[in-house]
Amino acid sequence: MFRQLRQDISSIIERDPAARNGWEVLTCYPGLQAIAAHRSAHWCWTHGLKWPGRFISYLARIVTGIEIHPGAQIGNRVFIDHGFGVVIGETAEVGDDCTIYQGVTLGGTSLHAGAKRHPTLERGVIVGAGAKVLGGFTIGEYAKVGSNAVLLKAVPAGATAVGNPAHIVQKDQQGYGSATSRLFSAYGVTPNGDDPLSKALLGLISHADAQEQQIERIMAVLKAAGLDCPKIAECENFDPAQLNKLVE
Repeated sequence: MFRQLRQDISSIIERDPAARNGWEVLTCYPGLQAIAAHRSAHWCWTHGLKWPGRFISYLARIVTGIEIHPGAQIGNRVFIDHGFGVVIGETAEVGDDCTIYQGVTLGGTSLHAGAKRHPTLERGVIVGAGAKVLGGFTIGEYAKVGSNAVLLKAVPAGATAVGNPAHIVQKDQQGYGSATSRLFSAYGVTPNGDDPLSKALLGLISHADAQEQQIERIMAVLKAAGLDCPKIAECENFDPAQLNKLVE
């Protein structure tokens, strides 16, 4: 137990520049306290002591503002940063080295008791503030869920999910096992981690701009050749820069 606690404290100091020393983390970090209490509650739950497990979980929620069902499985070196409003359901599984920020819900959409209703987070997953992960699917190793995302489907290892409903951003070509993909990203924010819908719209705007320029060149060539083209109703000038600003 004490070895696990030392590992938890060390991992928090590595991931949070505001953490100055182990004593501060032990006494002032509700995420660490909630996980320590959960280990006792989970032991009770798995040894047939259901009510004591639920009561320990209830007391931990009062003190920390973090609700972890005693049936949930939490790995080693899990960091719940700030933590207020975090809810982790009964059949949720959180792997080693995961990071969860405030306001996150690992919830279920099924009402069938005994079924796998809550998500599984594999090693190194980062879930940004306010994200809602709902369902009994799996988020792969070192994947990231952006802040305020509403995730309803599985995420491949090393990928990023953003938006509402969440869309999958293609993972790095180097693969999730590369050193770059395993770098810690606070709140799941990564370089080039834009919303894929925004990227698609920007691409369409660029394509439309290129087509308009090509049409203008064709019209100029036809006019120079003496070919008279029927007039069409004039429309507003196409301004790709202005449209790009609206999308961004």
